[in-house]
Amino acid sequence: NMNFLPGIWWSLPLVLVCATPPVTSSWWYMGAVGSSRVMCDNVPGLVSRQRQLCRRPPEAMLSIGRGVAAWTAECQHQFRRHRWDCNALERGQRLLGRVLLRSSRESAFVHAISSAGVVFAITRACSQGELKSCSCDPKKKGSAKDSKGHFDWGGCSDNIDYGIKFARAFVDAKERKGKDARALMNLHNNRAGRKAVKRFLKQECKCHGVSGSCTLRTCWLAMADFRKTGDYLWKKYNGAIQVVMNQDGTGFTVANKKFKKPTKNDLVYFESSPDYCIRDRDVGSLGTAGRVCNQTSRGMDSCEVMCCGRGYDTSRVSRMTKCECKFHWCCAVRCQDCLEVVDIHTCKAPKSAGWIART
Repeated sequence: NMNFLPGIWWSLPLVLVCATPPVTSSWWYMGAVGSSRVMCDNVPGLVSRQRQLCRRPPEAMLSIGRGVAAWTAECQHQFRRHRWDCNALERGQRLLGRVLLRSSRESAFVHAISSAGVVFAITRACSQGELKSCSCDPKKKGSAKDSKGHFDWGGCSDNIDYGIKFARAFVDAKERKGKDARALMNLHNNRAGRKAVKRFLKQECKCHGVSGSCTLRTCWLAMADFRKTGDYLWKKYNGAIQVVMNQDGTGFTVANKKFKKPTKNDLVYFESSPDYCIRDRDVGSLGTAGRVCNQTSRGMDSCEVMCCGRGYDTSRVSRMTKCECKFHWCCAVRCQDCLEVVDIHTCKAPKSAGWIART
């Protein structure tokens, strides 16, 4: 009985982890430790390689759960001003799967950011000693040299290579079973997401010596905040390249010859995105009825664009805000509570506000 894993079970392996209960659910953790094999054998839709990884000590699955929370929040942040806002929940129905079953730019971004989230979470778990199968980067030992001179490797360098290896094995497992265009597209975007995390690996150092002089340095490699990865992949989403399969079915070629050939860092997609203006289960669209829009904006969050030309309603609401803030020595900022009256603009619903009917 998998009712204790309320979630989505589509053909995409990365979505499995969306169903993992919160890390704070100790009852699930304790049960999983004792019966991880039973749990993994009863998760529908997993290929054998994924079951093998799942049966390992369940700390890895808990770490992936944190990764899911990170990439979901990042996806919603990046799309917060767009018609499709990466919020796929509606009355208990998960529509994200409908988006992923398409080969659109949104699907490309979700595959990349979710793959990146797994890399980030597993790598961090390694550094924090939460996984028995990995630790700090074992290659970062001894002395080395950079533009500032010699230094010693010390501390705990993030083991990004292990995180990438684990994410590739788990997330890509099912896609490798397929040879169709969508599988190749997903594998490409998964890899782009993994590479994005490694792109922002940075060297951090601590100085040693008299009065803090840097006669000796100890350095380590650390991942940057996940927001940097999200911002980078958002730029790749906006510059995603539409492709078609080549004649022998082994790779891609650009759909429009005027555009450059995609690199391993680019996101690729096959089909154009729907407009997401109305509720449509088949494309994973909640529509924009009731969405808050910006009356003064000229961007994607403007009332004209967000509301798809249907117009908007305005309501005046009162809310408490902090005002008249003053700095007091030393060291506090004290503010007054002020009542602020603001206008909130929300998109009108189409004449037929229900789910679109397909025939």
